[in-house]
Amino acid sequence: MKILAIDTSNEVLGIALLNENVVIGEYITNLKKNHSVRLMPAIERFLADCETNPAELDKIVVAQGPGSYTGVRMGVTVAKSLAWSLDIPLTGVSSLAVLAAAPRYFEGYIVPLFDARRGLIYTGLYHYKQGSLEEIRSDKNILAADWAKELKLLEQPILFIGNDVSIHREVFQTELKGFATFANITECNPRPGELGKLGMNLPPADIHSFTPNYIRLVEAEAKWLEEQEQKK
Repeated sequence: MKILAIDTSNEVLGIALLNENVVIGEYITNLKKNHSVRLMPAIERFLADCETNPAELDKIVVAQGPGSYTGVRMGVTVAKSLAWSLDIPLTGVSSLAVLAAAPRYFEGYIVPLFDARRGLIYTGLYHYKQGSLEEIRSDKNILAADWAKELKLLEQPILFIGNDVSIHREVFQTELKGFATFANITECNPRPGELGKLGMNLPPADIHSFTPNYIRLVEAEAKWLEEQEQKK
């Protein structure tokens, strides 16, 4: 089985090709550039470098969100188009789970996060059990300060991981003190190979009804809905 994994849910653009036994190739950049312009050319070059024809693909796995509204939408749109045109299964995986998958060595809880501005973060709570990543608390959008208070109650070692951790590091250090550990910068880019592995054996989604998981409405949508409620 050849799986193409795609992640554009944040600034990192990641593509991987893998099968059950090996990650054939990975492409990762962490740049503030337009994914909509770069993604398809990157996929085409990547598959060519891996000497793989799109017709050889057996499955598409995509980071479904949360993250950047535009980034998540772009990745999901391209993944759906490829799966539909190639007539192969499509599976979505939490973008936060992809981050949490990397530190297998850590025996405590794993907290991946993306910044959501104004003190808010996208985050969740995970850990490894018998070699498998498990979700302990579902992904959410929450104030970093409130999340720190919740995590403090666990009284367990917690590893924070993600490129945006530095924005909120002081909040977690102050609240959690010795329970807080922070991943090395080399672990903080979500690996598309991990994405592909997580989605390899998950059931396929219905391509036509498959949608991004934004967790929260974007500000413009929330404002519009609020205005409509006020008009009633």
